[in-house]
Parts: sequence; C-alpha cells; structure tokens
Amino acid sequence: MTWDPNVPYNALAPLPPPLDVETKRVLKSTIEARAALAALNQAAQRIPNPAVLLNALPLLEAQASSEIENIVTTADELFAAAADEGLATRPETKETLRYREALTGGVDLVRARGLSIATVTQVCSIIQGKEMAIRSLPGTFIGNPSTRTAVYTPPDGRLTILDKLSDWERFASSERVLDPLVNIALSHYQFEAIHPFADGNGRTGRVIAILQLIDRGLLSSPILYLSRYIIREKDEYYRLLKEVTASALWEDWVVFFLRGIREMAESTIHKIDGIRTLQAATQETMRGALSSGANADLLDVLFEQPFCRIQDVITRCDVSRPTATKWLQILVDAQVLSSVKLGKHRIFINHRLFELLTRDDVPPAPQDATLF
Repeated sequence: MTWDPNVPYNALAPLPPPLDVETKRVLKSTIEARAALAALNQAAQRIPNPAVLLNALPLLEAQASSEIENIVTTADELFAAAADEGLATRPETKETLRYREALTGGVDLVRARGLSIATVTQVCSIIQGKEMAIRSLPGTFIGNPSTRTAVYTPPDGRLTILDKLSDWERFASSERVLDPLVNIALSHYQFEAIHPFADGNGRTGRVIAILQLIDRGLLSSPILYLSRYIIREKDEYYRLLKEVTASALWEDWVVFFLRGIREMAESTIHKIDGIRTLQAATQETMRGALSSGANADLLDVLFEQPFCRIQDVITRCDVSRPTATKWLQILVDAQVLSSVKLGKHRIFINHRLFELLTRDDVPPAPQDATLF
C-alpha cells in the first residue's frame, strides 16, 4: 500500500522491520554511542552529590524538549521557578516543569512496572497536567493547522491505535533480536508514528527514549540532554522520520538517532567536568571568605541548582537566618553569587554554574579536583 500523508496510516507495520537494520554503519554507531554512555555514567559518579546533576540536567532537557513543540521558556525563568514554585507564573513555565516531573517520575514508574502502555499514558498525563487517554476521535494530523495541509496522518480509531501500541510495547520491551540501542531508535520512530494521544506525543516520546536507556542499563540516571541535539538538527530529525515512513530508510534514521546519543553524552561529560572544576574553585573561595561554620552542605545548596534562597541555606545547613544571610552576602561580595529580588524572595544565583549549564559547549576540565 502506498503511503499518503492525508490518509490515516493504519497500515503502519509492527517492528522489527523486515530488512536487516543492523548494517555496518549502524553497528559502528552503536559501539560509539554505547562507549559514550558508559563514559557518561562514569563521569556522573565523579560528582559526590547526585542531586547536582539530577536537579539541573533534567530541567534543561525539559526546556529543550518543550521548545521543540514551540513551548518556549528561558533558562533563568525555569531555574527560578525550580527554586521557588511561586515564581512559575506563566503556563509555559508550569508545563515545562511538569516535563521534568514526568522524566524523573517516569524512572520510578519504569522500575516499578516496566515499560508499558500504562507507563506511557501516565508519563503523558504528568506532562499534560491532566488525565490522558488513547485517541478516539478522528481528524488528528501533523502539519499546518491553519491551511489543513498534512505532512503525516497517524493511525485512526482507538482499537487500531491500541493494537499498534501493544505491538510497540512488545517490541520495546523485548530483550532479544536487536541491540538495545537499535531497539530504542526504532521504538522512538514507531511511537512518533502511532501518535497515540491527542497532545503531548513528541515530549512523551522523548521522555520514553531516556527511560528506555535507563531500563536497559545503558544510562544510570536521566541526565542525557538529548533534546538539545534534536533542536539543533530539527529539520533533519523530521525529514528522517518522514523518510522512514515514505521509503523505509531505517539505516539513516538509526545512525542519526545514535549520533545524537553519542554527541549529547560527550557534551554532558564536558558539563560534568566543568561542574567539578567550578565546585573545587568555589570551595577554595568559601574557605578563604567564610571564616568558620560553612561546610559541604552550603556547597551542595549552591550547586544542586543555580538559584537558591536564604531559606534553603537555613534548612540545609541548620543555621539561623542571620547566619545564612551573612554567608550568602559574603559570597555575593566575593562574586561567587549574585542576587536579585524575584517575587517575595531574594534569590541568590550561582551565575558561573548557570552559564556553564546553559551554554552549548563546555570544554573538558582536569580530573584531579577534590571536594569536601
């Protein structure tokens, strides 16, 4: 059957494809991506406090993945809202924060009950902030809504969609046949093609890709910034998805997807090394500027996310408000922090950490820095 972008693609075939997708190019890309993920897992262990990565990097992934869907927020807006929920005033900010919740909560869901239709539905529900269900109404298409020009029309009919999702679940959870990384690349295309929900499919699919990496033991925690690669290569991303649908060009798609995993793993390693170097430098400044009392707890507060409040220091370090305020002001004077009044609170910003997290490329740092 010839594919027609204006007709529901109910002929979407189950995975795996009938042809051999593990070509020499694909296997080479698989080896490179696997090595990069292993190096990323090792790099993450070099940060004594896991929250330093688990708070910031999923938030950046949430921002990038949401931006792909034209839900745009700024990094400072997001980190401020993460420090104080009351600062999340725009719907776009709240929606992006829900993506981070879906990413981190999805790890628990997959570990508890595996990758399933129920897991995927729950992830989408968290992202959307409401109970989601499989599409049942006709008329869904991907394209220009004002001109009604379709570039793709996903399968139609609730039972058809459920049938294809069941096939997807069996393949995505399979331990045999293909290399896990190839499985994840194929699964990502298939989920995009099924498009099972009325909204939130793209973001849900990108969360699921990260969860699959964790479920297969290839990624230790949700710290891969994959959506930044997809934003950078957005036209190619959608072109290759379309080429799989139109011409079954699986090899190019899988190589593209695995290159993204490799490049972003390497980029995240650079960020981690930069964080370690900055932590060590900040520690030295603190030792010179704060005569006594400050310890690793204060360093953790400053690095678990780049924005913090006086109350965060009070709670974490078990000190009085005057002491917490004094410490933070000393660090402002030492140019470790800057401060700004947002809403009802004075927010302190680890501006060097913020810049390191939000720039695209971070150079490698020495490996001998030691912390508390």
